[in-house]
Amino acid sequence: MDRETRLKRLRFRAWHRGTKEADLLIGGFFDARSAAWDDAEITLVEELLEEQDVDIMAWAIGTDTCPERYRGSILEALQALNYVPIAE
Repeated sequence: MDRETRLKRLRFRAWHRGTKEADLLIGGFFDARSAAWDDAEITLVEELLEEQDVDIMAWAIGTDTCPERYRGSILEALQALNYVPIAE
């Protein structure tokens, strides 16, 4: 599958998680960061999105320890939480 198709599928999965909170967190993260990902990072995010939303959210906000395989630039960017729009 080509890069564009992978990213389109991944974007849909990122924005259709099941709860509004997870959609905003994971979908917002995808929209803000995905353009810069290389193929290995895309693969890692594909694997990450197989995890449960509550786990991903806990890793992002630091209330649970993230598995070693997800640690690195992707998790650090997810933990930054500067990509979620907040209405003022």
